[in-house]
Amino acid sequence: MRYLLALVALFAGLGSFAAAQGQRDWTATVTRAPNGSYVLGNPKAKVKLVEYISYTCPHCAHFIAESASGLRGRLVRSGSTSVELRNAVRDKLDLTAALLARCSGPARFFGTTDAIMAAQNDWLERGGQYEAVNGARMATYPQPAQLRALADGSGLSALVRGRGMTDAAIEACLANEAEVAVVVKNTSASWAKIHGTPAFEVNGKTVDTTEWVELEKSLRAAGAR
Repeated sequence: MRYLLALVALFAGLGSFAAAQGQRDWTATVTRAPNGSYVLGNPKAKVKLVEYISYTCPHCAHFIAESASGLRGRLVRSGSTSVELRNAVRDKLDLTAALLARCSGPARFFGTTDAIMAAQNDWLERGGQYEAVNGARMATYPQPAQLRALADGSGLSALVRGRGMTDAAIEACLANEAEVAVVVKNTSASWAKIHGTPAFEVNGKTVDTTEWVELEKSLRAAGAR
């Protein structure tokens, strides 16, 4: 009898361990999609959300803040949903922010994106003012130097330095032709499909909304939990 009870206890313990394993926090998992975009969450998630974003889009910043607890905090965390961010760049300041987020590396990409979006009001205004005053002069620079000037003038350089990126890394990032090519290619593909940002696809189907409350309904209807 003791032996039987011991076996029962053992299997009960194994069951509890498996259940705990099933509660893995998928918000720490980031993979790179074939197109070069970054994907947050379970690569085998039943529900695959694509977010088309512009870093200079106020509605995108609002969506990311509004959806954070429900989308990443619940649906992605559970493993039922993954989120792929695809660039839809609108201007050079947008390109600068996109590159700096990507150059922070896969593990930090989403956190850096969140930080950039949270500070958008500040660096977007400063960047616009800087470009208005210095645009003619910057136009004579090669592209990497233009992007670096915008990064410094807007405060984006200071923001990513605060997250551990060195000046040398910033310089290399904004001169990285391969990363620029990925962003430009994805941007071209994005604008061939969408009319504005943010825009969304759930399991390959466009969802006609820019609001989290409506998008959440589509995600849950597709099986997000």
